[in-house]
Amino acid sequence: MAEQEERRGGEGKRRFRIGYALAPKKQQSFIRDSLVSLARSRGIDLIRVDTDTPLSEQGPFDCLLHKLYGDDWKRQLREFSAANPNAAVLDSPEAIERLHNRISMLQVVSELRIECRSSGETFGIPKQIVIYDKETLFDRQAWETLKFPVIAKPLVADGSAKSHKMALVFSHDGLNKLKPPIVLQEFVNHGGVIFKVYVVGERVRCVKRKSLPDVSEEKKVSDEVLSFSQVSNLAANQTIDDSYYEMMHLGDAEMPPLSFVTDIARGLRQVMKLNLFNFDVIRDSRYGNRYLIIDINYFPGYAKMPGYEAVLTDFFCDVLNKKTEEDGGAIEEGAAGSERSWQGCDVSGSFRGDGDQDNLQVPGLGMEEKESSVQV
Repeated sequence: MAEQEERRGGEGKRRFRIGYALAPKKQQSFIRDSLVSLARSRGIDLIRVDTDTPLSEQGPFDCLLHKLYGDDWKRQLREFSAANPNAAVLDSPEAIERLHNRISMLQVVSELRIECRSSGETFGIPKQIVIYDKETLFDRQAWETLKFPVIAKPLVADGSAKSHKMALVFSHDGLNKLKPPIVLQEFVNHGGVIFKVYVVGERVRCVKRKSLPDVSEEKKVSDEVLSFSQVSNLAANQTIDDSYYEMMHLGDAEMPPLSFVTDIARGLRQVMKLNLFNFDVIRDSRYGNRYLIIDINYFPGYAKMPGYEAVLTDFFCDVLNKKTEEDGGAIEEGAAGSERSWQGCDVSGSFRGDGDQDNLQVPGLGMEEKESSVQV
């Protein structure tokens, strides 16, 4: 009885508890006082999960937000779900693990079923192969479908520092510095700009960022290997100054049609069965309306988006609202049809803010960016 009273607000409405299980670095960047405060004002209490204590001994939780890995954690999640069938778990470990392999990560793109657009936009992925050993690395027959330059990426994409170490390789001579297993992805000139599409449940946001510059025909025959985790981490003598991007007129770079990236986002969400991810898109310079998806990341750095607190709190309310409806909970309609409050959680707000920076990019454009958002 006391526990029930504790979980109700001052007006007798139930409060909701979301447990979060995150690595220390992720927790520090994501769980900010501003997020905790806003969520609390809308009837949601964010509770840290103690990773040193069995999950079964903690709670109760109405929803569990996590980004931890390992067999023991998966076992604890299974036990938690079995004991708490009405609690939402964001997201399924099995679904998340598909993004830990750079081959299976992009295979999901081929599973999308999106109708052809009258405006002519198409999408796909760059040509790529996976190399498991040094022998295959130097077998030129394995390269029949791939041309230099290529981007070498670790096969495993688990968010670790090692998984972010990449290299731009211009010729076979540069392969000696690579350590399989790796994925070799054909580098496609894309005007030095990357489009990052953030997905938070039904909300989609697209922003543009600097990316690796185009490679000239002369550069393609270089023996050089350019290693990086971010373009901003390139060696000093390789750093690209702002004059390049000014010359490329990145500030005027056209955003992909919002409805187009929204369709892709919706498709990926349905195929992957994930709620929290982003995907990186480039526009193939050879074809103005051809877009390539080059990376998909689970639970990216949302905290770097101004206003991320409202975005995530809205999403939490969406999730809890859905679970309440499924469980036959009471819903209170707000004055406006698009704003609903339910059992203490106010479902309102808008998707605002900016994207984080990772992989093939450097910090902001240094100019006003064109941004767009939509709910699907």
